[in-house]
Amino acid sequence: MIQRESIITADLQYITDHTGHLWPLLKGKTVFVTGGTGFFGIWLLKSFLFANARLQLQAKLVILTRSADSFLSKFPELKDQKELQFIVGDVRSFEFPPMEVHYIIHAASETNINLHIEKPLEMLDIIVQGTRHVLDFAAYCKAKAVLFTSSGAVYGKQPSDISHLEETFNGAPQTHDAGATYAEGKRMAELLSSLYHKQYNLDVKIARCFAFVGPYLPLDGSFAIGNFIKNVIEQNDILIKGDGTPVRSYLYAADLCIWLWTILLKGKIACPYNVGSDDAHSLRDIAALVAEHGNNSVHVQHGNTASLTGTNRYVPSIEKAKNELGLEVGITLEKAIQQTVEFYRLTN
Repeated sequence: MIQRESIITADLQYITDHTGHLWPLLKGKTVFVTGGTGFFGIWLLKSFLFANARLQLQAKLVILTRSADSFLSKFPELKDQKELQFIVGDVRSFEFPPMEVHYIIHAASETNINLHIEKPLEMLDIIVQGTRHVLDFAAYCKAKAVLFTSSGAVYGKQPSDISHLEETFNGAPQTHDAGATYAEGKRMAELLSSLYHKQYNLDVKIARCFAFVGPYLPLDGSFAIGNFIKNVIEQNDILIKGDGTPVRSYLYAADLCIWLWTILLKGKIACPYNVGSDDAHSLRDIAALVAEHGNNSVHVQHGNTASLTGTNRYVPSIEKAKNELGLEVGITLEKAIQQTVEFYRLTN
């Protein structure tokens, strides 16, 4: 456990070192976070507490959750944090707490693949109605800024001849495709963000998030790299169910944190930023990189079909974030995989 936490501590120090100019803006302030118990949330939470203690910010973090007890049973080290407060409720209907809130991070989002398949209307409701309720709260408490974590899914299918998606790309999911529920929900939530800026003068920032890797990433979900790492941890061979040609990129969790805090505090209003890595690899190559950390073989279930359908890509251009906010990919994919595998080996 101590060795595992040393990995996290080093990452938190890295985050603080690269965001030192931002934290004075939060001195004495209250930050309200939805989705604070998920993958994004735990990193935002821990980086906040680390900077708060190191820099003596005297700031406060309020987390909206369905079950504080369930979360704290997984992270007992957070039980006695005085700067941390939990509010129990549903993102679509929580009662507005009677407190002064200065910043809001809306990171609540249902990525559960079963919910997507079995109850797509509920998923849509969580995304759209949840976002509207949070924005209503932001208007109610006159928040200084709101960060909405959107998704690269809003672009729809990436054309195989476009290597990196820019924020100006005007593609979109197919509205007649029930499988586009998550993506269309995020598009509607982005529109709501812009409408609340126009009607209520809310400073809403938008982060279009792509794919990520790092400690606390669920290994049993719909994330390909998480499944590969799970195979290595359990000493099983890696099976790629497709042909291995889809192209992806992964940003490490510590860099993700740096990007999200920066966009919240320095990003332009109602102006989406891609959040991710532009270092693209095929799933076959990513599986091979993960397999290097164990005695695992990589098996590809199907032959190459990209010649028939075009290469499946999901890779952002991050030039806008680099040029406007000075953001960069600081941790290589190889290092990110190494850190994640090591963390989970120490966890088991």
